[in-house]
Amino acid sequence: MQRPLKPFVLLLALASLAACGAKQPTLYPNETYTRVGKAQADADIAACEAKAKDYVKSGGNNEQMAKDAARNTAGGAVVGAAGGAVGGAIGGNVGQGAAVGAASGATAGLVGTFLGNLFGGGSSGPDPVYANFVETCLREKGYQPIGWQ
Repeated sequence: MQRPLKPFVLLLALASLAACGAKQPTLYPNETYTRVGKAQADADIAACEAKAKDYVKSGGNNEQMAKDAARNTAGGAVVGAAGGAVGGAIGGNVGQGAAVGAASGATAGLVGTFLGNLFGGGSSGPDPVYANFVETCLREKGYQPIGWQ
């Protein structure tokens, strides 16, 4: 008996949305920001972030989220497989129980990571070196970064 893919596709869509929740610098509306406008400021932020990704080894928030997702997915798979094996032993099919448990645990670990980051439960911001790089780049362009949201 095959299970429909619909729940998995829904979880994958939620995870994709959560990945969009990366924090960005917030700019004080100083003379430069007022003169160039929001669209140009957003383009300058993107350019500084791209430059930081090229020069900073630690990467930004997305890299940390990817590392967290890998760790949590693997951990969820291990715990799920163990629990599934126990449940399968009771039901008579240890292998199938372990496989279902591993898949469920891995999915829970992955989705939990992304949703946690989306709703603020993940890291409080980007890597400090990455953030400093982006902020320095923005200051050189005349902006005044005041934090990350």
